[in-house]
Amino acid sequence: MIRAATSEDVAALQDLWREFAQEVPDLAHRDDDLDEELQEIAGLIEDGIVLVAEEDGAAVGLALGRPTGTKVAELRDLYVRPDARRSGVAAALVREFADRVRAGGGEVVELEVLASNEVARAVYERWGFRPVELRLAASVERLERLAAVEGPTFGAVHVQTDDVEKVRRDAAKFLRAEPDVEIRDSWVRVRSDATDADPARLKALAKELSYTTGGVVLSLAVERGAVVRYDLFDRGADVDEYLSVPEFYGPLPPGDAYALGANPTVVARLTGADARQVREVARTAASPAELPPAQELYEQLAAVLGLRP
Repeated sequence: MIRAATSEDVAALQDLWREFAQEVPDLAHRDDDLDEELQEIAGLIEDGIVLVAEEDGAAVGLALGRPTGTKVAELRDLYVRPDARRSGVAAALVREFADRVRAGGGEVVELEVLASNEVARAVYERWGFRPVELRLAASVERLERLAAVEGPTFGAVHVQTDDVEKVRRDAAKFLRAEPDVEIRDSWVRVRSDATDADPARLKALAKELSYTTGGVVLSLAVERGAVVRYDLFDRGADVDEYLSVPEFYGPLPPGDAYALGANPTVVARLTGADARQVREVARTAASPAELPPAQELYEQLAAVLGLRP
């Protein structure tokens, strides 16, 4: 049976809410507000919508909320004890809640659900709830990196060849613009405004030149003034990738984060660099603050690899 709660139900509803809080705990970074939530139940009985589901005279579920506008009400909490689930109790509570919202002139019911609560989200979507806004959270530590995000992005592609004109032609064809090209020792350096504006295009150019020249090509860049990246190609195949802060752009699975660490053995074999020096310089960290400034790290890597930065 579903009915409106009265003041005599407060204790039973509070017990249900405690069970709900234990089953679906709040996020760790939020203060414990259990006492406030329990006290608010009595107030909602007076000026909101509080429903109780009963079986054999015992409370097994609750739904509570209140109007938040002329056309909308918020379903703040919905809970059914585990042994009463899969019998339609939750749906009956929501249906009764919706009836009372309509009786008050409302047209829409809104609710919040934790992104991690996949079971509840699936049920709500089946009932017709759809996302209308997202509440996002980020650690202060992550946001403190934003100062570095405003820095410049720049870099160059380095081709292991002495055929400057072929590299120039191939790069110009790919970029549809004339790049800056120069040779130093056994490397041809290619730079353009287009690749500075788009790091992904720098990597794509390196892959293309490795394919067209049939040789070793490396792109080396600073991104957002905060991190250093290189991509190493051999005959068009991506053989090694490095990002000084693997999770700078967001969390990664452990395997993906590990893969963004340098492989000194491969780098040494293809570029002639000293593997020990590559290992010492091409370090990774959890934040840019744990490494040398990006410009300095960029120059150190270039020196180890025998490149003009």
